[in-house]
Amino acid sequence: MLIEELESLVKKVQALKSESNQIELKAACQGAPKIYDTLSSFSNQTGGGIILFGIDEQSDYQLCGVYDAADLQKKVSEQCLQMDPPVRALCTATKIDGKAVVSAEIQEIEMARRPCYYKGKGPNQGSYIRVGDADRKMTEYEVYSYEAYRKKIQDELRIVDRATQADIQTRYLDDYLVRLSVAKPNLAALSKERQLRLQGFCINGAPTLAGIELFSDYPQSFFPRLCITAVVVPGTEMGDTADNGARFIDNTTIEGTLPQMLAGALSFVRRNMSVQTIIDRDTGERKDRTEYPVMAVREILLNALIHRDYSIHTETAPITVVMYRNRMVVENPGGLYGRLTIDTLGTVSADTRNPFIAGAMEIENETENRFSGIPTIRKEMKAYHLPEPVFENERGTFRVILYNSALEIKEKPTRSLEEAILHFCCRPRTREDLAQEFSHITKTYLMTGYVNPLVERGMLLLSLPDKPRSRHQQFTTRTL
Repeated sequence: MLIEELESLVKKVQALKSESNQIELKAACQGAPKIYDTLSSFSNQTGGGIILFGIDEQSDYQLCGVYDAADLQKKVSEQCLQMDPPVRALCTATKIDGKAVVSAEIQEIEMARRPCYYKGKGPNQGSYIRVGDADRKMTEYEVYSYEAYRKKIQDELRIVDRATQADIQTRYLDDYLVRLSVAKPNLAALSKERQLRLQGFCINGAPTLAGIELFSDYPQSFFPRLCITAVVVPGTEMGDTADNGARFIDNTTIEGTLPQMLAGALSFVRRNMSVQTIIDRDTGERKDRTEYPVMAVREILLNALIHRDYSIHTETAPITVVMYRNRMVVENPGGLYGRLTIDTLGTVSADTRNPFIAGAMEIENETENRFSGIPTIRKEMKAYHLPEPVFENERGTFRVILYNSALEIKEKPTRSLEEAILHFCCRPRTREDLAQEFSHITKTYLMTGYVNPLVERGMLLLSLPDKPRSRHQQFTTRTL
C-alpha cells in the first residue's frame, strides 16, 4: 500500500466511523495486540483484509498512534508465523498529524489450503471467518467443509455399516445397468463387481452411501433424514396461517431413491403451483402457463440432490422446499463447494462435491452433467418475465429463491421505508449493514423488494457497478 493510499484509507474510516468486512481497527498505543483471530478470518475470506493500527475505535475513531511502529511490525510478523499456513502481511507505516499509523494487508489464501488457523489453538478452535465487522469462530462443520475439499474427502463413498450387497441388488440397479450398456459400453463390458466398484457404489463388497441413495429399495431405512421436506405456507412468511388457522396448505416428506425424490418433489411443486390459461391472439390456441417455469424448478431440485453435503455433519438435515404466496425457496445442506462463489455461479466449471452421484444421475438421464443448470434456471425465469433467481450461500446452506411475480415485488415497497434506506445509505453500506439495520424483514426481501429497485432507478449507487452480485458491494445514496 502506498503512503497516500494509507492516508486516504484512514480518512475514510474516520469519516465512516465504522469497521467493515475487510477493515479491522486496533489502537495499539499501549503495545502490540493479539490479532490471531483477524489473521485467520481475513486469510479465509475472498479478498483478504486490512488491519489498521493507531485508530482508537472507543474514542470516536480518533488517531492515537501506535506505541512503536518498527516493533509493532515485528510483532505482527511473529504472529503471522504462528498461523497455519503462515500468513504474509504487507505492512505500511506513516505519520498522520504527528502520530504513527501502521497498516497490515492480509491476502486471502488459496481454497486448497484453508482454513488458516492459529497453531496454538488448532483448526477447530483457532479458525475464524469474517461476519460483518467481527471475527466469528468457525463451527466444526465449517472447518470440516474446508478440510473435505483440501483432502478430497468423498462422503458419497463412505461405507454404510448396516448395509449388504443385497440392499443394492434391486430392480433399480438392473435398470441402471441396462442404461449403462448404452451410455458407456466399455464400462458395461466389465464384470458387475468391477462396475459397482469403479462407479463408487461398493467398496470391498460393501455398499457406499452413493449406492444406497441410488439403488436401495428404501434408502431412508439407513439415512432417515436424507429426504426432502416440502410445505406450502398460506402467506409470505413462515408462521402465517390460513383463515381456518392452518399453518400449512400442504405438508409432506418425500422419500425414496434420488430419482424418486426428484420426481416426487417436482410433483409436489406442480400440484401446488397455480396455472394460468393463455390464449394466443393470433392463433387462438390455448396454452397453460405454470406459476414457475417447470424446467427451472427441476434444475433447482436436481442440483440440491446432487450437490448437497452427504457428510455425517449434515446427514440429519433434509433438503427443504417451501412455497410461499409470493416465492418458492429451496435449501440444501452444504454451501457452495470448493472454489465456487456466488459471483462465479453458472459462469465457470464448478468443483463437484459428489462426482459419482452426478455421473450416475447422468446415466439415469436426469442430468446432462455439463454445468448448465444455473444458466438454465436464469434463462427460464427471464423467458417467464419473472425476477432473476436469488442465490444465497451462508453457514453451510445453499438457498435458491424464485419469485412468482415481478409486479408484486415492485408494488410492496413503501415510500417511508425507501426513505429510511436512502437516509441510512448516506455513507457506503454493505448488504450485511442493511440486513442488520432493517432486520424486521428478511434480507432477501429487503434486497429484492427495496434495495435493487432503488439501484435500478438510479437512487442508490454501487461501489462495484461491474460486479453487481459481489459480496464486497456497497450501496450509497446518490446526491443531487
